Amino acid sequence: MKINTSRRGFLRGAGVALALPWLESVQLLAQDAAPAGPPRRFACIYFSNGVDPANWWMKGSGTAMELGPAAAPLAAVKQDLLFVNGLYNHQAFINPSPHMGRMANMLSGAPVSADPSVIKVGTTFDQVLAQRIGSRTAVPGIALGIEPNELRLEDGLSMIYGSNVSWVSPTKPATKEIYPSRTFDLLVGDGKGRKLDKSILDAVLSDTRSLQTRINPTDRAKLDEYLESVRDIEKRIDRAGKEERLEGWRPTLKQPNMPRPANEIPQNVPDHMKLMLDLIVLAFQMDKTRIATCMLNNDLSQMNFKFIEGVRGALHLDLTHNGKSPELKAMYLKTNQFHMQQFTYLVNRMKQIDEGGKSLLDSSILMLASNLYDGDAHGADQMPIVIAGGAGAIQTGGRAIDFRKAGDDNRRACSLYLSLMDAMGVKLDRFGDATERLPHLTERAG
Repeated sequence: MKINTSRRGFLRGAGVALALPWLESVQLLAQDAAPAGPPRRFACIYFSNGVDPANWWMKGSGTAMELGPAAAPLAAVKQDLLFVNGLYNHQAFINPSPHMGRMANMLSGAPVSADPSVIKVGTTFDQVLAQRIGSRTAVPGIALGIEPNELRLEDGLSMIYGSNVSWVSPTKPATKEIYPSRTFDLLVGDGKGRKLDKSILDAVLSDTRSLQTRINPTDRAKLDEYLESVRDIEKRIDRAGKEERLEGWRPTLKQPNMPRPANEIPQNVPDHMKLMLDLIVLAFQMDKTRIATCMLNNDLSQMNFKFIEGVRGALHLDLTHNGKSPELKAMYLKTNQFHMQQFTYLVNRMKQIDEGGKSLLDSSILMLASNLYDGDAHGADQMPIVIAGGAGAIQTGGRAIDFRKAGDDNRRACSLYLSLMDAMGVKLDRFGDATERLPHLTERAG
């Protein structure tokens, strides 16, 4: 088993991350060993098939901001939001497939392979973050969803494109977890879904002794003492809490504050969504991961929204492809409002969690987005995007920016992603089709 030591001070093996005491030999960097406050987190919440454009609008700013009917549920948290309109992905816009060519590349801006036998798109920016900063937590990143992957063809292309918004490489989507219980086990266990029991700890302790040959005698004695101290599980948990204090910030939770979900997938869609959003909050609060995506539905979703009052037995796909039928458009609006309610729930939950003078939301960037604008027309000339929190790097405060009218030619969504990665501490020269950051993100509401 290969043992790795990170700059933050972990021994890693078999999926277990074991926090180290200070070792001069390992030369931990000061900024990794002693963060001044809570770390920044990022989550993307995806909903499929866009919005009804006639009802998706924002006027004014700050407390005076008015929201159209589709966005109305967000009014409860509008002071925490930045509405970003007018951004698009060029490769999605030019792809002839109105769905498969405009979904999997939402977070990468990459072209989708036109060859049905070749699955290829692009690494998404959430996974770039997980690859660059994911070693600081037990779980690099999580990709959650409500509907399972579909394997049928659509437009001659695999529905794997329509089932995954997060891609770890151009040819591999992130493993999307739709079972709340397995997500819980991933977060509360050892980072690979296993319970953190004595047998796993023993395996790690045995293999990590190879580190002793690579450090000086003083550090070796210190490491021996440390390894012995963690042999008992209860002492290990207690020691981990003390080590967090040395860093100047510690998670507000050491143990989960919610019960383990049942093994079965919830049959009630709102319950399922709420549970997955609660698990994102738990993951961030326990600092088990800092990167998350959650798909509220797949593209071309087969989800039945009959649980919403006034929606009568129609699949989401049918409501969004409504041919401008007034009856179906009215039900489509209700699904838009339902999706906004889920995001509002997440924002409110994170606002209520204190991390020592700051809320969990204050240290997070949440992005709500869909791959299409007008779902009925398959409009890919822009995307509805809402940002909450901002983590001190992006000004929210009840603002709306329409980049079609902002006097700037740069409408690339990948420019936004470069800015978001900057805010998370990952700086790239280019990403997707963008080399420039998006302007106006740091301006305060008027």
